[in-house]
Amino acid sequence: MITLVTIVHVLVCVFLILVILLQAGKGGGMGSAFGGGGSATVFGGRGAQTFLGKLTSASAAIFMLTSLTLAYHSTHSVSVVERRAASLPATAPAPAPAPVGAPAAPAPVSSPASAPAPVSSPASAPSPAR
Repeated sequence: MITLVTIVHVLVCVFLILVILLQAGKGGGMGSAFGGGGSATVFGGRGAQTFLGKLTSASAAIFMLTSLTLAYHSTHSVSVVERRAASLPATAPAPAPAPVGAPAAPAPVSSPASAPAPVSSPASAPSPAR
């Protein structure tokens, strides 16, 4: 069902783009607003709606209905991640046993703060090159 709605949605989208591109403009654009045309064209005195205008209105209505249907379906369905999480077992896998001869815990590491800092005498430091 949703696959059919998606296919119709894409087809209507392409059709709507084509129908809009086929329509002619209303007039001279901004040039008619500054005295280039009559006052009827400034406010769009078109009269009856053309066939392409009716086709645009119908396809826009279908496009909106399919958009709302797809949006409603996407909010009321379970996501793929939730389905995958539900199909996994609830218990976590046990950790792998340690190999024979390996230490059970890591060796303690002495912190750098407890180790004595190396002392360098000023006489043994090399002089900077000039």
